[in-house]
Amino acid sequence: MNTSVAQGSFIQYLVGNIEASGRNPTRVISGFLAAWILFALILWVFPRPEGLSASGMAVLAVVVWASIMWVSEALPVGITGISVPTLLILTHGIPWIEKKGKIVPPMEIVFSGFTKHVVWLCLFAFLIGAVMQLLKLDRRIALGILDKIKASNVGRVIWGMFFVNIILAFLIPAANARAATLLPVVKGITNLLGDTPEENEAKKAIIIQSLVYGTMICGVFILTAHLPNLIMIGIFSNNGFEGLGYLDWMLLQFPYLGMFVLTQWWVRYHFKTGGIKIAGGHAKIQEEHKALGKMSTAEWMLVSVFVLIALLFMMGKGSPIYELHKFQLGVIGLIGILVLFTPGLFPYTWNQVQAKTIWGTFLLLGGAITMTAAMSKSGLAQFLADGIHGLVAGHSWWMIILIMMVGTHIIRIGMLSNVAAIAMLAPIVFAMAPALDLHPVAFTLLVCDTDTFAYLLPTQITAAVIAYGSDEFSVTDYAKAGWVCILIAIAYGLLIMAPWYAFLGLPVWDASVPWPF
Repeated sequence: MNTSVAQGSFIQYLVGNIEASGRNPTRVISGFLAAWILFALILWVFPRPEGLSASGMAVLAVVVWASIMWVSEALPVGITGISVPTLLILTHGIPWIEKKGKIVPPMEIVFSGFTKHVVWLCLFAFLIGAVMQLLKLDRRIALGILDKIKASNVGRVIWGMFFVNIILAFLIPAANARAATLLPVVKGITNLLGDTPEENEAKKAIIIQSLVYGTMICGVFILTAHLPNLIMIGIFSNNGFEGLGYLDWMLLQFPYLGMFVLTQWWVRYHFKTGGIKIAGGHAKIQEEHKALGKMSTAEWMLVSVFVLIALLFMMGKGSPIYELHKFQLGVIGLIGILVLFTPGLFPYTWNQVQAKTIWGTFLLLGGAITMTAAMSKSGLAQFLADGIHGLVAGHSWWMIILIMMVGTHIIRIGMLSNVAAIAMLAPIVFAMAPALDLHPVAFTLLVCDTDTFAYLLPTQITAAVIAYGSDEFSVTDYAKAGWVCILIAIAYGLLIMAPWYAFLGLPVWDASVPWPF
């Protein structure tokens, strides 16, 4: 009896702590148990499929474990990320090697995701974003643009926020960080609207377009603004497709910005926002903008640091402007960190800066890159690619991509993390390309970019979860608008992006073309 009471008390203790952390106890506990159970079954119980190596089976166990942990959020995403190398060591997912007569774990391989230059590029972006938020320069940029375009109706506000997203994409990495930054600004604008049915629909349009569609579309455009971009760059460079720089990425991806025109057309039609005015909108925005006063010396300093490092990014190897150096982007990012923390440049302590830095996402990225490398090295990616190959073989290039895009959106219904999804998907898609005689880079970009536009449920994208927290729209509202935007994204990839890649020397239907970068 006492044992039962003690057990009950302990379970209540666990449940209470999970609830106190703001998470769903059922989801967290079931996800945690499911992850470890499936990990054990794959590793020790399930028969190994023919053609899959023992290390590939071990990596599969780690991939399934990490996927469930990421989906259920049973562990913080960063802890799951840093645990991937740990489990790869313990399971021999990457075979141990001999050094000086001893068999030791391949530490430099299992932690390779934390030594790639793109990870340090990401850290620089996180830190400069943190300083910008401390200075409230992000708010100044948002209000300044809205003031400049005289945002007084729903359409002008949405387009104003789109341009805000483009600017912030250069400064703040990760769509979820930008969405969190813009949430109070957007909420302040929607609060100016009344409670008529038309105005409530307008609120939904503003929040969904500004915090979700805008942040994701702009994220695909800027290399450092979307973590899946960095994962794909890592895969390309590891397989001989090197030299794709900051400007090259912008050139490859900038037509995606045009997709916002189509999503805006649909959102305007769906929510019937045409002609809806915001009472006192521009006047209120102008008032808040003026209340910020003139830019401080520290703000100008931050802008100067960013411009300096941005120029170094753009003048690297193969720069169409001027080739000033041959350092990788991550090395320039580390130089930027040195400059950023020059004594006296900014009035903030390290504790203040690190409190604004999204370390969990940094660890998630490192773990995700390690996982993609392990999938490739163990043969798991090729094994899964061969399995999927039978479903698409024999079709034309556009039908193959269409099938893969639709399949991606089906898989993404149950996943929150875009980063985790691309960590699993990108190495498989890349490995499929040679067997299908498709260009691996163009094929990977087309399929993986559509994953970014998973707009069916707000739980599929962290930025959408943040937007949903505004309490201005329901899951049904989001789905009714989102399914059409998914179709727009699929059509846009096939009809706009595939020809554009071909124009730049990456025809998805021809794997034999020389690498143009």
